[in-house]
Amino acid sequence: MTLMIFFVMLIMESATEKLCPLRASIDVLEGEYFFLCYLESRQEHFQEEAYTINWYKESAGKQQLIKETHRIVSQMNFLEFWPAELSDSGIYSVIHSNGKQNVTIQKWTLNVLERNKSSCFNENHLTTEIKSAGIGHSLKCSDLSVYENDSITWYKDCKNYEHETERELNFRALTVQNSGIYTCKIVISHEGTIYHSTNTIKLVIEEDAPEAFSLEIVGHHEEIETKIGKEEILNCTGFLGYYMREDASLYWLINQTFPEQCTDIPENEPSICEEELKKLQLGNKFYITRLLRIKKVRDEDMHHNFTCMLQADESTRMKIVKLKKGKTQDLPVHIFTTGMVLALLFPFVAVAVVFVFVMFRVDLVLFYRSICRRDETAGDGKEYDAFVSYLKDCVSPVEEEREFALKILPMILEENFGYKLCIFERDVFAGGAFVDDIHSFIDKSRRLIIILSQNYVSDRAIYELESGLHKALVERKTKIILIEYMPISDYNFLPESLSLLPSKRVVKWKKDKSLPVNSRFWKNLRYLMPAKPIKIKTRGHYNNLGLGSEAAQPRTEGCDFNAII
Repeated sequence: MTLMIFFVMLIMESATEKLCPLRASIDVLEGEYFFLCYLESRQEHFQEEAYTINWYKESAGKQQLIKETHRIVSQMNFLEFWPAELSDSGIYSVIHSNGKQNVTIQKWTLNVLERNKSSCFNENHLTTEIKSAGIGHSLKCSDLSVYENDSITWYKDCKNYEHETERELNFRALTVQNSGIYTCKIVISHEGTIYHSTNTIKLVIEEDAPEAFSLEIVGHHEEIETKIGKEEILNCTGFLGYYMREDASLYWLINQTFPEQCTDIPENEPSICEEELKKLQLGNKFYITRLLRIKKVRDEDMHHNFTCMLQADESTRMKIVKLKKGKTQDLPVHIFTTGMVLALLFPFVAVAVVFVFVMFRVDLVLFYRSICRRDETAGDGKEYDAFVSYLKDCVSPVEEEREFALKILPMILEENFGYKLCIFERDVFAGGAFVDDIHSFIDKSRRLIIILSQNYVSDRAIYELESGLHKALVERKTKIILIEYMPISDYNFLPESLSLLPSKRVVKWKKDKSLPVNSRFWKNLRYLMPAKPIKIKTRGHYNNLGLGSEAAQPRTEGCDFNAII
């Protein structure tokens, strides 16, 4: 009898393993059936004489016991939602207790997404798979239910797809026509009510294979110079390819030991902790990144190996970071003595110097460049000082914005300050390969100037922005300058990765106040541009630069070129 129970439990555990993927963060649509589950080790079955299992949800930093209702049901290793609601979003955990101690078995972050009532799927609730034409492939309907007799229906672009009812949708040889958005819908009957769960996959078929890809960590092994007591933040970023791999993991090791997790309460954080995994998409490329925070560097940290591990598809990549003491030099006695005397006798001097530097930092830097004839552009192989990206509609709803980009900006920067700009409408003629042109001209430019507005939504403008962000955040080849032409209250129309840029690289246009050549706007812009020896013409204004109605028109047929694209 005991042997029979053992085999039954083995079979149940094997089935549970298939249904319980190790997923820390989960997205689910509101109104759909969903479940959380965890794996219970065999030792807990036989070694614990008596224990209880409780499910908790974290709210306002405190764990609250989940009480069963007709909608939320706890069954064996499962917590089921009939169905999930927006208010269910939060952090869940399952805890075993034997009366003496509590053990947290697993934690999840559940995100319940709002349903798109005009479509059968939500854009934020899909995965993307990019494949080459001519190869075989299968789309798999994830384990969305624990019940065996559920009916399954496949949809392509929200239309019933060839009456397919299997959990896998098989293609012998992919063609471009197979591209589309596929939705797998599982129908579940529970206590006389019909529920369903969906899984959506965006399948992209390319006639030419995507560029060769291998799982990799951005950067190489490195040594970082630091000093005792200083805070250090180690970054590790993994490139996953052209779709987000759910099985990918990225984590830090300290001499083959896992670090503790960072908390929301700084006072309770350990001296070295690991932050949460973050996902990043730049264009059609996907990345994951994780930070290791060292509050205060200790002497023993200089002897540790900080190893970042990237794992996916049974492949492993690693990057080792070591800390070393930087070279220090004792301060000469006479300088130390002089500094102490000044600090004691004239404390206001330090405050005044700081105030002057903060208030006139830009002016001081520009003056230093002018006096020293500093040139950052010599020998760097770049052709342009900046690539200008802006709204490119044929008929702009804001004509002043078009005039600013094609007339005022080049007139001041090129003719008054000697910079060389690349403006797509003006400098690139129709007939080229758009994608190649964009990459080529951004690569040839030292800066990428982005003129932001609510109208910055054209396909090409977004592509220029994503290309520039990739070069700034990942390749670190190009610095970005953001010009806020009009006040913007909501940045949701821009890529999320734009928030990673420092706020000091944003310059705001204030209409008439910014028009004079010696205004704060042009000084801030020149401060962000590369330093080069120039002859400044300070006598200039929008109204006396010869900007008539004819000058407001671009020099090439940029509008027609946009229409072709």
